[in-house]
Amino acid sequence: MTADHRPSAREAIALVADDFRELDCPTRDSKRDGPLGWPGYDASRARAAERTGETESVVCGTAHIKSAGDAEGVRAVLIAFEFGYLGGSLGERTGDRLEAAFACAREHRLPVVPLIATGGSRMQEGMLALTQLQRVARQSALTREAGLPQVAVVRDPTTGGGWATLGAGADVVLALPGAQVGFAGSRVRPPDADPAAYTAEAQVAAGSADAVVTPEGLRETLGRWLRLLTTPSAEPAPVPRPLGGAGLPASGWDAVQRARAPERPRAAHYLDDYFTHRVTISGDRCGGTDPDGVLCGFGERDGRTIAYAAQTGTATRPAGYRTATRLIRLAERLGIPVLTLVDTPGAANDAEAERQGAGAAIAELFGVVAAARTPVTTLVIGEGGSGGALALAAPGRTWATPDSYFSVIAPEQAARILKRPPSEIESTAEQLRIRPQDLAELGVIRTDVG
Repeated sequence: MTADHRPSAREAIALVADDFRELDCPTRDSKRDGPLGWPGYDASRARAAERTGETESVVCGTAHIKSAGDAEGVRAVLIAFEFGYLGGSLGERTGDRLEAAFACAREHRLPVVPLIATGGSRMQEGMLALTQLQRVARQSALTREAGLPQVAVVRDPTTGGGWATLGAGADVVLALPGAQVGFAGSRVRPPDADPAAYTAEAQVAAGSADAVVTPEGLRETLGRWLRLLTTPSAEPAPVPRPLGGAGLPASGWDAVQRARAPERPRAAHYLDDYFTHRVTISGDRCGGTDPDGVLCGFGERDGRTIAYAAQTGTATRPAGYRTATRLIRLAERLGIPVLTLVDTPGAANDAEAERQGAGAAIAELFGVVAAARTPVTTLVIGEGGSGGALALAAPGRTWATPDSYFSVIAPEQAARILKRPPSEIESTAEQLRIRPQDLAELGVIRTDVG
C-alpha cells in the first residue's frame, strides 16, 4: 500500500465513530524552523498542513463507539495519527496534544483508543522529539493507574516509538490486515531482514498483538471490546454448570479415565455455554503464544463482564501461563472478576519449555492469583495435573465437576517415582485421593458441582 492510498486520520476516525468532537488543541510558541533551527522545517510543516488539512500529526477528540445492539455505545478519547503530515511523526506539539488527550480521558473517566499510523520521532526536532515518548509513557501509565482501558488500533505503518509506546503498550492491540508493524521502520532495518516479520500478522503470531481485524469489522470489534472493558463488577463470577456426565467417580482411576475421555466437554464448550459473547486476548507480550493450551479473554454473562483464562486439556506452555497472568492483571486493574477453568495434565516439561522460562512463568501466575484483589472463581473441568494446574486455581474458591480429578502428580508418574510396577497404578490413584468427593473432604475444593 502506498502513502497515497493510506486512510487519513479523519478517515480512520470515520471507520469507528460518527459523532467525533475534536479537542481544543494546546498551542506553544516555537522558534523559527523548530527547536533545532532545522533549515526548511517550517516550510515542510506548511506543505504538510496544506496537503492534509491538519496542523499536526495527530487529531484528538471524543466519540461514541457502538457495536451491534448497543444503541448508546461507549464514549472514548480517540487519538488518530495523520501519516500524511510528516509521516505521522512525533514532535513537541504532538506531545502536547497527546498529553491533553490522556488528561481528558482521566478527567472524564473515558477509555483511550489510539488509531496509530506513524514512522516514529521527528528528526527535525532531534532529542526533544524523542523525549516525547517519555511524556507519552507517563500519560499512559497515569491513565492505567486510574483504571481506564487503552485499546490500540495499529494501521499502516506503525513503527518506532509510536509502536513502542501507544501501540505495544496498550491493554489490547488490534491490527489492520497487512499493516507494517514493528519497532524498526523500513529504511533502518538490516538489508537482509525478512519483511514478513514486520507485519500485523507477524506481531499477532509473536504474541505482541491480539488480533487482525478488517476495516469493515473494526467498529463492531472495537465497540464490543470497549463495552466489556468498561463494565466493572465487585461480585465474583458464578460457577459454570457441569456439562459432562453426572454421578461421582467410583474410584481414583475411574476419575482419571473420565477426565481423560476424548468426548468430555472441554474449555471451548464451557465458555460457549457460559457467555453470551466473548472476545479473546492473545500472546504474552514476550514473544510467545499458547493458543492450543490456554484460552484467555473477556465475555458477557447476564449483562456483566467476566474475564476468563481456560486451560484446554493439553500441557500448558510458558507463554500460556504468562498470557493468563497478563489477563488477570488487566482484569484486576479494571475491576472485573475472573473465571479460571483448570484442565491440563500438567505444565509442558520439554527442553524448550525450560528455555522459555516455565518455572518463572508458573511462579508469576501463582503470585498474581494469590494476590488478586478482584475475585477469582475456579472450576476444575478435567485433569488437574500438579502445580501446572494449581497455578490457575483460586485459593478457597475452587470447585470441581464430577468428570475431573486433581492430583499432586499423575498416578503413572507417582507409581514410577515410588518404584511401583504398572500393575499398581490404579491403586496408587486411589491412595492419592484425587476424586472430586475426596478433594471436598480434604478441603481442597469447596464442594463438587453436580
